[in-house]
Amino acid sequence: MPGRDPNVIEIRSLVNRFGQQVLHDGLDLDVRRGEVLGVVGGSGSGKSVLLRTIIGLNRPAEGDIRVLGQSTRELDDEALRRLQARWGVLFQNGALFSSLTVAENIQAPMRERGDISAELMDELAGLKVKLVGLPIDAMVKYPSQLSGGMRKRVGLARALALDPEVLFLDEPTAGLDPIGAADFDQLIRSLQQSLGLTVVMITHDLDSLVTICDRIAVLVDRKIKVGTLDELMRDPHPWIQSYFHGPRARAAGIAAD
Repeated sequence: MPGRDPNVIEIRSLVNRFGQQVLHDGLDLDVRRGEVLGVVGGSGSGKSVLLRTIIGLNRPAEGDIRVLGQSTRELDDEALRRLQARWGVLFQNGALFSSLTVAENIQAPMRERGDISAELMDELAGLKVKLVGLPIDAMVKYPSQLSGGMRKRVGLARALALDPEVLFLDEPTAGLDPIGAADFDQLIRSLQQSLGLTVVMITHDLDSLVTICDRIAVLVDRKIKVGTLDELMRDPHPWIQSYFHGPRARAAGIAAD
């Protein structure tokens, strides 16, 4: 659409610190409309903190974050809630309510919005269940009755409940076997293309980076480096070299033996 900002997310001079520990020190990042951006980094680099900061669950010490053209630091609570309704989040463990059925979990964001009838919520929940490849009879089950892969798909269906423009995924393939992880990757790419989503995905899964990510953001030295897989493989930084040329990268078919 003419006039639309090519960047869905713009982060400038972001600082996140906890006590004396500085996780991000002047971090800059643009996320382009319609891309799948993978975010990687070593243990303690602040991948999940970055996600939580973007979606407003963590307040940065310094810097500005603009999502869909709006600065999250400048919004009051009501305006921030309206903005948050324009994105969906799949947390690492699904974060499902154990006492609610699949349908009720998916409907939770709809209930929070408050202007959707019960009949329409039931219809929409059924559509979302089918969208993520679950059988319709899963709607009446509880999370404890589902496999780990099915719970991931329920969490994804809930993230898509309000037809978001942006989808945030925190380690979406963690805990899945290789076949399940590959299927989930393909589901994410299929949904991204069919729904026109922008996807920000925190991951440690090299197969996901190869299969579905358009660009990759690497958190190193409290900053961030962004590029395509080919560009990052040529980056001389020691951690990046180790990550993209080590044994796991060779197993994923990224680096040559």
